[in-house]
Amino acid sequence: MGNLFKIAVRNLLRYKRRTLLTASLITIGVVFVIVFLAVSGSFKNMMIGQITDSMLGHVQVHRKGYVASIDNLPLNLNMKAGAAEKVKSMLDKEAAIEAYSPRIKFGGMFSNFVETTNVRLVAVYPEKEFATVPLLSSRITDGEKSIKRGEILVPNLLAKGMNVKVGDTVVVVATNKDGSVNGKQFRVSGVVEGITGPGGRDGYIHIEDAVELLRMEEPEVSEIAIRLKDFSKLNRFSEKINGLLGSELNKQGKPAFEVHTWENLSPFYNVARMIDMMTFFIKLMLIAIVLISIMNVMIMAVYERIREIGTIAAIGTLPGKILSLFVIEGFLLGVTGAVIGDIAGMAIISVINLSKITFNFGQQTGLLLTATITPADLMTISVTVIVVSVIASLQPAFKASRMEPIKALRHV
Repeated sequence: MGNLFKIAVRNLLRYKRRTLLTASLITIGVVFVIVFLAVSGSFKNMMIGQITDSMLGHVQVHRKGYVASIDNLPLNLNMKAGAAEKVKSMLDKEAAIEAYSPRIKFGGMFSNFVETTNVRLVAVYPEKEFATVPLLSSRITDGEKSIKRGEILVPNLLAKGMNVKVGDTVVVVATNKDGSVNGKQFRVSGVVEGITGPGGRDGYIHIEDAVELLRMEEPEVSEIAIRLKDFSKLNRFSEKINGLLGSELNKQGKPAFEVHTWENLSPFYNVARMIDMMTFFIKLMLIAIVLISIMNVMIMAVYERIREIGTIAAIGTLPGKILSLFVIEGFLLGVTGAVIGDIAGMAIISVINLSKITFNFGQQTGLLLTATITPADLMTISVTVIVVSVIASLQPAFKASRMEPIKALRHV
């Protein structure tokens, strides 16, 4: 086998220009895929992080049927106090959870005593909310990065449209689930920026103010947002918690709760899937480049070396050895292209990171692009290139091993 490798290396060096061209094509393909994976993966992770860490959380628990009517923020589909406590006690036992935050969501009317408009409000326990969505504080552009009793964080677009500033007194009027109307004064403590562009009208208040405003006898909960310690275990945790809560039934004998990951709750999941599809097709392009390049150079090698093949066959070289020789040449081309491509790709990624490239996402500006690629992805790309190189060399190698020595020696 060692001699076969030596002969394969010698053959590749005999045709330096063709070998260099083929290895260069493979290298370019590998570099392109590595850089694309690193940049697109960085953007995808940044997008997911902005959505989950600024607003949604990783997983949410609702009363069954709530999400189907979530646009209306139905108070009659809130979790009762007892049901919410049951969910919380279950979550407290899960080691995978870093933090969770009960929320009450409702719609109301917002007035600065001159103008009135509608507003969506999220009532939270501040400490729990900031632990569950840690980027929320970065969205507060003016005022205090906190939510105290009697204070409200006003959405940015609403603050601009109604000329509301930090320190102003405003009134929120809401209708509870029984149909009665109640109002409460708040002091504007800050302005919160949306992350999904125009239309973000979600303000924040303390959950105890919401209980008072909505005249709840006991604190009800619209949803419980959960943050995991390890985001990569999202699907496994979702299945587990779904199984645990699935045993809880309502009076009709149906599941009382439903569990949703951020993927089920955000339209940006479709963007993430689109990035994954693009990545898949880019990998197909790499496979095509390698397959065509290796097959082309191997076919040319066979036709140019027919007399040579006939000679080594005539002196007793077994067909399996001849086949192995050409397969090894394809293997070496794949290894060379993969190794050089990996090194060049990592160098380009380093240059991209040193360039401090920034981009905007929704209302967030100046987000830093940090291109990274995991060792597992590098290994996958390299192995794919090498395997495809070997596969591409099989047909020409098989053709060379099947040649009749006499006919090959007569070839001109």
